[in-house]
Amino acid sequence: MADLYTNVAGIKSPNPFWLASAPPTNSGYQVQRAFEAGWGGAVWKTLGEPIINTSSRFAAVSFNGQRVAGFNNIELITDRPLEVNLREIEETKLRFPDHAIIASLMVEPEQEKWHEIVKRVEAVGVDGLELNFGCPHGMAERGMGAASGQVPELVEKQTYWVKEVAQTPVIVKLTPNITDITVTAESAVQGGADAVSMINTINSLAGVDIHTWNTVPNVDGKGAHGGYCGPAVKPIALNMVAECARNPNINVPISGIGGIGDWQNTVEFMLMGASGVQVCTAAMHHGFSIVEDMIDGLSNYLDEKGIGSVQEIIGKTVPKYSDWGDMDLNYQTVARINNDVCINCNKCHIACEDTAHQCIDMLKGEDGEPILQVREEECVGCNLCSIVCPVDGAIDMIEKDNNLPPLSWNTRQNAINAKSLANS
Repeated sequence: MADLYTNVAGIKSPNPFWLASAPPTNSGYQVQRAFEAGWGGAVWKTLGEPIINTSSRFAAVSFNGQRVAGFNNIELITDRPLEVNLREIEETKLRFPDHAIIASLMVEPEQEKWHEIVKRVEAVGVDGLELNFGCPHGMAERGMGAASGQVPELVEKQTYWVKEVAQTPVIVKLTPNITDITVTAESAVQGGADAVSMINTINSLAGVDIHTWNTVPNVDGKGAHGGYCGPAVKPIALNMVAECARNPNINVPISGIGGIGDWQNTVEFMLMGASGVQVCTAAMHHGFSIVEDMIDGLSNYLDEKGIGSVQEIIGKTVPKYSDWGDMDLNYQTVARINNDVCINCNKCHIACEDTAHQCIDMLKGEDGEPILQVREEECVGCNLCSIVCPVDGAIDMIEKDNNLPPLSWNTRQNAINAKSLANS
């Protein structure tokens, strides 16, 4: 079997699957149950000055029959006393010495407060620290969470304060509610971060009840923006991980978070540069036991690929991730319909005719039965027909050999600029 052992900036765990700082890691009882189920690590629900949470606090977005396609919450950090959390962390670490326990921390942007909580938390034996600069609601209004995470100078300064006293690896958790996450990631690295984690939740409002006109969720008729997570945010998270992974100034491990629910998602994040992953919504939806399939699936995948260690796949797709200007504009694919598989639902024709390039014809075959056919000379290879097709294998995207040399917008512009300079 492949080795699933991971090492994220010195934080070791038996597999890459950690629970993210969230309701599933609120207590020692829960984290111990998770470790018994097979989770490799857990980031304890964020510690700081205990708060009072609202009721209600969760909402979900369902789509096309899928429950919890997206998840929204207005829950804050721990509402349990620090002393209780510290005692349970110590007990859990003693019971599970080989599993990673990372303490998520959030305090006001004051050097003394950071020093105090770091010392108290490390004294009970945590394997690392995660600085929560991402929470977009509630705590941000108090000057913490995303309020700090959106200001590069504060990210760097507070990371530096923590590193002044920390004896364990420091991970900085970044907010996605910013124009360019690489800016704050670089600031974390400049402050001394040993790793970064991303993404925290995205500003959101789950919905509005059109009968009562209340927001969803609402607290006694009033609502507020919350944090969005779950499968719907995975593409956003994957892009942000990729952007940081390909940035030479962010030369620290990345803990990937955002919509991860199975081993395939994990492979995607690790290929795009994550050294491990954190999971929340999927565990809340299905329970801790999902990790069993995640472990088995990842192990089987690596075995089938002939890969000995999961660490060998980290970042393998990063060199393939580039800017639009580097794409080969002469490369072309076209759609080809397999009429032996096609069920003639006509979704491809409708999509192409109404919203794409009008290159799919409705014809009759030799037997008089209706068939669909692509005019390949007019097809631009947009993929829309294959995306809307409900039948696997009915439409293939075929590479077209047009005998043209590679040409990107960047190389074209460079050539134009060089010619212009030569003429001047």
